[in-house]
Amino acid sequence: MTFKNITIERDGLTAVVTINRPDALNALNGETMRELIHAMMEIEEDDDIGAVVLTGAGKAFVAGADIAELSEMGGMEAREASKLGQKAFAAIENLSKPVIAAINGYALGGGLEIAMACDVRIASSKAKMGQPEVTLGLTPGFAGTQRLPRLVGFGRAKELLLVGKPIDAPTALSYGLVNRVVEPDELVDAAKEMAGAIASNGPAAIALVKACVNKGAGAGLETGSAYEAEVFGLCFGIGDAHEGIAAFFEKRDPAWKRKKKD
Repeated sequence: MTFKNITIERDGLTAVVTINRPDALNALNGETMRELIHAMMEIEEDDDIGAVVLTGAGKAFVAGADIAELSEMGGMEAREASKLGQKAFAAIENLSKPVIAAINGYALGGGLEIAMACDVRIASSKAKMGQPEVTLGLTPGFAGTQRLPRLVGFGRAKELLLVGKPIDAPTALSYGLVNRVVEPDELVDAAKEMAGAIASNGPAAIALVKACVNKGAGAGLETGSAYEAEVFGLCFGIGDAHEGIAAFFEKRDPAWKRKKKD
């Protein structure tokens, strides 16, 4: 598919997906949401991609939803826009390859929501993050009220959601909202370095670990642990565990099997 609002570049086993609407501070409109869904589908099918870096062009990561587009919506249209955004972010969250958000500037509203759908978040020291929807008389629409408490706890989540003021990168780090903070000129390289480290591991194990964590987040300990036992056995059934263990004893790099499309 040819994309208008995003770009995809390859760097080894890493795909760098850039939301490319810098004149609009990468605001998320319906077209961009649909492109993100298609991009995740393409990445899912590409066995030569082991991890993804998601970032924004210019001085913003994603400044939020496209307010100009929102301003023309009625209630039913807004509901469908919310569902579309949730579908796009679920495609990121459920991708079998880990996604690292490289937050290079403003990540507000939908921008923070898309970052939270990623597996790991690395922020520029200049980044600003928040859920300012209530200042516009709105609620978050892309599952921000659901993912934020899971990351920072209910008290801090409610403060961020109800006050609506953004926080800086060091505060986001102290809240557990981001994993690391780096200088702006180090951001993409830091994200690529992490993506490369992830992609060098067993591809099936990576996908299964992500699935275990995601499934366990919405289930009790007993259910999540039972699922973990199943996928632990699966690692041996598909052969990756035997290869990894053999490589450990033979003091060599593992030769992971990567599926190839016919």
